[in-house]
This record gives sequence, structure tokens and C-alpha cells, in this order.
Amino acid sequence: MRQIDLQQLADKASFNRYHGSILAWCAIIIICDGYDLAVAGIALPSIMKDMGVTAQSAGFMVSSALFGMMFGAIFLGTIADRIGRRAAIATCLALFSLFTAAAGLTSDPYVFSAMRFLAGLGIGGVMPNVVAQMTEYSPKKIRATLVTLMFSGYAVGGMLAALLGKGMLEAWGWQSVFLAAGVPVVLIPFVLKSLPESLAFLVRKGRIEEVQQIARRLEPSFVPQQGDSYAPASGGAATGTPIGQLFKDGRGFSTAMFWVAFFMCLFMVYALSSWLAKLMAGAGYSLGSALTFVLVLNFGAVIGAVGGGWLADRFHIKYVLVAMYALAAVSITLLGYPVSTPVLFLLVGLAGASTIGTQIVTYAYAGQFYPAAVRATGIGWASGVGRSGAILAPIVIGTLVGMALPLQQNFTAIAIPAVIATVAVSLIRHDRSAAAHELLEQGGSGALPGKAV
Repeated sequence: MRQIDLQQLADKASFNRYHGSILAWCAIIIICDGYDLAVAGIALPSIMKDMGVTAQSAGFMVSSALFGMMFGAIFLGTIADRIGRRAAIATCLALFSLFTAAAGLTSDPYVFSAMRFLAGLGIGGVMPNVVAQMTEYSPKKIRATLVTLMFSGYAVGGMLAALLGKGMLEAWGWQSVFLAAGVPVVLIPFVLKSLPESLAFLVRKGRIEEVQQIARRLEPSFVPQQGDSYAPASGGAATGTPIGQLFKDGRGFSTAMFWVAFFMCLFMVYALSSWLAKLMAGAGYSLGSALTFVLVLNFGAVIGAVGGGWLADRFHIKYVLVAMYALAAVSITLLGYPVSTPVLFLLVGLAGASTIGTQIVTYAYAGQFYPAAVRATGIGWASGVGRSGAILAPIVIGTLVGMALPLQQNFTAIAIPAVIATVAVSLIRHDRSAAAHELLEQGGSGALPGKAV
């Protein structure tokens, strides 16, 4: 009787059409997710004018979605390891599509905030699940590249919101960009049919025939035999509560550092996503030009995500992240100083690469750090705790905007978290990661490898 290690099977497989299908569906979901999140920042100046709200009140309205994202990431990230990742992803897609569209049907700030909170449950919940999905099914040698390539759809969604917003806001008002967010709900039946379930979940439920079908598609040379037994990962199944597993085997301190890094990174991401257009408009740029900065921010995010993933597959992902957070501190600080327009666009692009792009690489690192059996839980809790930073960002920066402070001080406030995140990531103990344990089980030395694992 053979013991089949499914994670090793996925690790050693060569990229094929099946991997491409999973990548495509996860990317499409994240594009929709990114659109739903960015649409509030794109429409914020028009919403403030239409509803007659102050900058601080608008910050609370934006934060309502982020508050929902915190609960969504924790609850729907953790529950996916219990009910199955595919069902959790479909639930999230329905939540953020329907309730973002519903927000476009209201003119009351309180009802708008309630709809955005419910949409936020889906926006936040889908992220840890698609990262866990892509991490589980990616070949090891290109895992970080595929995860960051998939997650760069988040920035593509932001660019789509900016591109559509420039025309739709003028032609049909801010409500139109929200109503357009309801279209992806039609994808749910195709997601349920096309996306595979988590292998760890299938093994736990005894659904061996499905495991064998997926294994053959992952690695066409694999031929199942009668009597085969299947293990979801080298480390075996987790025991005890999923949350408790995040602090076992010496992972506790690093889990805390991941939470700090996520908090700081998401503070920067949502400060820029929510207020960049308004800050640039306040600096004298037209609304169209201010939205162009949002477009450049998200274009830079794609470059940063894919480039960061490429570097992480060739160098150690931890040190790639340290460098990216340091770049964020410098580029965001310089945004507050007078420079020529080409240099300003370059700085905005670098800020996007080193904040939104870095967030995506940080998700990839968390996906590699935790064992497969609690991967969605680990990513979900890091993302959920990080959402408190995302919630605070629009409120804090909105308060600063309302105080009419110099532009330099606004951007310095956004840059400070990058310094803290740089320190937090540098303190993560990679030797306690699931990847390091795999090396030990395979006879490795346990030392930090030259490449991301």
C-alpha cells in the first residue's frame, strides 16, 4: 500500500492547463473583489458632494466596508477549513457583488454604510480563501509568482474601477459604478463547477475519488492504485482548534509579527485607496487627473505584485518583503513634496508597487508560512487583524484632511507604518514555518534557503 503525499505531488508537478484554469478563476474573482473595494475611493468626492457629508464622516462611511472585511476575513477564512473552500468563495462572491450594488441604490449615509459593511464580509472573506487555494495547487518552484500574479487581479480591479469611473461618474453619477459591481454574481455557478475543492478538506471528508481525479489533473503521470492512502501534507492533519494551531510549534511570535505587518500594510493601502484622489484634488489637480493617479497607483501595484513574486521565487521572500516595505516608506514620504509631474507619477507608481503590491506578497508569504490544514485560518486571521488598520486609515487620514494640514504631513502619516512593517517582517522566524519543516522532513538542514520556499 502506498502513502501519497498530496502536497508533495502538487509541489513537484509541472505547470499545466489545470493550473492555468485555477489561476484564471482565482484571478477573475480577485479582479471583481478589487473593483468592489476600489469603487468607494473612486466615487468618494462625488458621494461627499451628493450626500453633503464631511471628510471625517466620509471616512467612517468608507471604513464600514473595511469593518465588514475584518469579520469576513476571520470568520469566512476560518470556516472555510471546516465547510470547504469552494463554498466559502462562492458565498463571498455573492455577498460583495449584491451588497455593493445595493449601496448604489441608496442616498442615505447610514444605509450606505450598512450595505458596505455587508459587502465587506465578502470582500474580506474571499482573500484568504483564494490565496490558500492558489498556494495549495501551485508548483513549488513558481508558487510565489503564481500567487502574486493571481492576486495582482486586485490591482487590475482597482484600475478597472478608475477607468470605468472616469466616464460613468460624469455620465450617470456615482451610483452607476456601484450598480455595475452586481454583475459578477452570475459567475457563481461556474465557480462552483470549475474550481476544485481543497485537497486537505477532501481527504478529511473521505472523498477519495475526487482526490484521485484532482491528483491526475495536477500530475498527468500519476496513476492511482487500489489501496492507496492519501495525506494532505507532509505535516499531516492539524489537531485541536484551528486558531490554536497558529501559535503551536514556535509559530506564536511570528504570527504576531504577521499581524503587525498586515495591520501596517493595510493601513497604507486603504489610506491611499480612499484618499489619494481627494488629496490630489485638494492639491489643485482636476478630478480626472486625480483619478489618473489612482490608475497609476494600481498599475504600479500590478508591477510590484508580479515583480515581488518573481523575486520571491529567486531570493528569500522575507528579505524581498523587507526591501519592499522600505521602498514604501521612501516613496510615500516623497509624495508630499513638490516635484515635476513625471516624477510624481513615478512616485505614485512606486507607492502602489510597495503598498498594494507588497500586501499581495505578504499574503503569499503567510500562505507559505502556515501548514496546509490551517492555511486559510492563518491567512484569514492575519488579514482580519490587519483590517483594523484598514478601518482606522480612512478615519485617521480623513481627520487630517479635515484639519487642512500641509500635504507633506498627510503623506508622512501614511508612510510611518511602512517603517514599523519593515521591522516586523524582519523579525519573523522563518525557521518555524511549514516550509522549513518540510525541508527538515526531506533531510534538509533547516537553514534559510536561498530561494523562497
